[in-house]
Parts: sequence; structure tokens; C-alpha cells
Amino acid sequence: MAKIKIAQNPTFTAVVQVPRIGGEPAPVEFEFRYMDRVTLASMFDRWNKARDAWNEKARKGEASWEEVTAGEITLQAEQLGEIVTGWDLEDEFSQEAIVNLVRTCIGAPKAVTDAFQAAYSQARLGN
Repeated sequence: MAKIKIAQNPTFTAVVQVPRIGGEPAPVEFEFRYMDRVTLASMFDRWNKARDAWNEKARKGEASWEEVTAGEITLQAEQLGEIVTGWDLEDEFSQEAIVNLVRTCIGAPKAVTDAFQAAYSQARLGN
């Protein structure tokens, strides 16, 4: 029987198919921060509350499309900042680069967060 440590590695990698407008998605390796189940749940709760607040403002007409979009960009950049610790892009990894990725690659935030979540789903399947 193989012996493993209960403690997980502090980071893990996954390849993300980053959507490119007018082209094929590009495979990019991302390094993610490991989180335990309680930390994940807390983070997802915060994300959902923030997203719901922006959706409510938009529904009530309390914010313009530009304001909602700016809020979404800020939220998505914060999300990636929480889970991503590095990447294999030509642009050096930084908070500014995360914001640029979110602003210019509309599908990237979802692709990255989906890959992060999928890593946890695959871990469950393997046990």
C-alpha cells in the first residue's frame, strides 16, 4: 500500500484552455493555491455574495452597464488573485497582469476558476 501524507501540497498546477477571441483556446499552465474544504466554502460564499450584490444592482437599475462591468472585472481579478499563484504566460505574474487578463480575455476568469474547481472534483473521483 502506498504511503502518502495527509497534508496536501501548498500549490498544484493545471492546464487551462484560455479562450482567445477570433482564435482557438490556448493551453496555459496555472499554479493554484491549495485550500481545505472549509476555506473553499468560505471563499465561495464571499464570491457568491459579491456577485449577487452586483446582479441586484443591475436588476434594480442602480448601476450602469459600465459600472457593473467594472465591478465584475474587480471581483474576477480578486478571485484569480485568491486562487492563482503563478502561470506560464509571457506576461510576468502580478496583480496588474491578473487585472489585464480579466479585462482583455473575457472567458479567462471562468476558464481559470473552472479548472481550479475541476482539480478538486478530480481529486474526489480518485478517492
